[in-house]
Amino acid sequence: MSALREGFTTGSCAAACALASCLWQRDGVCPSQVALTVPEGRTYMPEIHAIGPYRCAVYKDSGDDPDITNGSEVWAQVQLLPEGSVRFQAGEGVGTVTLPGLKVAVGEPAINPVPRRMIEDAVRSVFPEKGALVTVGVTGGRELAQRTFNPRLGIVDGLSILGTTGVVRPMSEEALTDTIRLELALRKANGADVIALVFGSQGEEALRRLRPDLPCVQISNYVGFALDAAAELGFCRVLLAGQPGKLCKVSGGSMQTHSRYGDGRKEPVCTHLALLGAPVALLRTVMESPTLDGVIAPIRQAGYSAVWNSLCAAASRYCMARTRNRLRVDTLMLDAAGQPIGEYIDE
Repeated sequence: MSALREGFTTGSCAAACALASCLWQRDGVCPSQVALTVPEGRTYMPEIHAIGPYRCAVYKDSGDDPDITNGSEVWAQVQLLPEGSVRFQAGEGVGTVTLPGLKVAVGEPAINPVPRRMIEDAVRSVFPEKGALVTVGVTGGRELAQRTFNPRLGIVDGLSILGTTGVVRPMSEEALTDTIRLELALRKANGADVIALVFGSQGEEALRRLRPDLPCVQISNYVGFALDAAAELGFCRVLLAGQPGKLCKVSGGSMQTHSRYGDGRKEPVCTHLALLGAPVALLRTVMESPTLDGVIAPIRQAGYSAVWNSLCAAASRYCMARTRNRLRVDTLMLDAAGQPIGEYIDE
């Protein structure tokens, strides 16, 4: 099977456009192409199209990933200011955050933290001393957003500008599961008996810091497949680590955590809170929050942080049942900063 082609995120697109807008203002001509180093370390070199005064656009290439934004026109326009910080504004097709609990404050354009840093770095690479107002848009993004979870998350009028590595990895199920099994087999061949399973790059980064001794494999949403493969390959113990949005689904028995298979995140939290005697008002707070990251603080303030340990224990039980107890499964719950908030260790 030939390797699937990777692409670049909307965050990479927006940063490249911001860089082009700045170069245009410095040099007097819109560049036909820019070179941008994305967080993963590789170079993104898209063609640039001028669509207005100092407004630059690229066409997003998601590689072989079936991303709904593939081929979309992503644009940015930089308004330079005499001094100050780099600020952001939602253009047509980029949403605005209206509910607390996301990575971006209420009222801000839905441009996630890593793309913000990429855009700011791009501006500062050309104009290190000036302030800037950066407007980011996606042509047709308002319509595309109706096919995403953005409306349910309180992000209105458009898409989110996303990405943590700057790179889009194809989501072919066969390719992903083949990769997961291959990496597990390599770890086993190198002598590992215990393995950490994480959902993505943020979890892996956290585990490198928290458990540098433990080999780590990214499993995307394929919890059940990865557990089956680990058991078949002869691992004796697994640490499953991730943020509440994924692990709480596992605590309810879900072995495939992609949103198209279900969104059972809040219900397990409420069930376990209720068993701990939490008041109905706290359960309502959980159910009304757009994300589980947004309820970590209210749960802590109410004195029910033990719920995360309880959810971890439930997740471990379901994981061990999946492999008919051929694996001992520990779980570690992490917040958005990669700090532990709950755990279960199978004794």
